[in-house]
Amino acid sequence: MSNNYAKIVADNLIRLYGDLPKDLARALPGDQDRDRFVFEAFGERCEIRPDGILLGEVQQTGVIGILISLYALHARPEPSVLEPFKAFKDFPNSMPYAGAFVTHTQQILVPYVERIAKAGNRIMEQLRGQKAPAAVEGDYSFVVYPLPKIALCYIFYEADDDFPASVTCLYSSNALSFLPIDALADVGEYTSRKILNLID
Repeated sequence: MSNNYAKIVADNLIRLYGDLPKDLARALPGDQDRDRFVFEAFGERCEIRPDGILLGEVQQTGVIGILISLYALHARPEPSVLEPFKAFKDFPNSMPYAGAFVTHTQQILVPYVERIAKAGNRIMEQLRGQKAPAAVEGDYSFVVYPLPKIALCYIFYEADDDFPASVTCLYSSNALSFLPIDALADVGEYTSRKILNLID
């Protein structure tokens, strides 16, 4: 499977560089150095170049590489619109992915709600985040940016005598403008994995 992922990344880069948009750096947004583009993704320095995608110093030949290459292919000058936040299930054509999204993006965090609260500042700093708008409910919440124009709002409820802990993840209003729906689901999953890495 990993070889298949690597081929998808390579094919996406061929598509990207075969018809490279003149305004790609502005659309991502990122910095351009000849045929290389640099921006932040999933809390690390990301570099797209014709021969591969680097996150930090590691070449990405798996799902993360696919997501970043798709993000570049779907880049457009349209600005990111944060609110109103959208539940994943409210995006068109999300039904086939909704169950997996709940399991892999939200429920995966439930056992760690208290630890995530303690690490909130570190998580926000690493993922270019901020506190959620005041109108957002929950015991605590924050907004993070796994990709420059895609924001995720995580809302956490701690367990009490009546209810178990729970986690809700919402997307920036126009996130679907910058990635297809299946890739948006994966962005949620891999952002939640990154959050878990940051509480260790």
